[in-house]
Amino acid sequence: MKASSLHGHLDALILSVVEDGPLHGYAIIEALRARSDGALDLPTGTVYPALRRLERTGHLRSEWSNVAGRDRRTYRLTTGGKQALATQRGEWREFRDVVSAVLGTA
Repeated sequence: MKASSLHGHLDALILSVVEDGPLHGYAIIEALRARSDGALDLPTGTVYPALRRLERTGHLRSEWSNVAGRDRRTYRLTTGGKQALATQRGEWREFRDVVSAVLGTA
């Protein structure tokens, strides 16, 4: 699946993955790939800017840690991020239902 296909949905996907607990950037990419059975094989150039944007909006918070001698930035969902995710899930369900009705797949 192309990263461009995710326009408008990437933030919700990332927030959903981080909802399970704090993760560093590469682990987020791997979780997206695993949850989608490989369909979401997103490049770092797509995910890392989204992580920075989500942090600027207050939906994620990050902290640095050292794991096996490597510095890693770990991202955690904030209260605002939980609220944003709940809103985006509702919007997604509404969008899915409308598209299904129009395409005749409901």
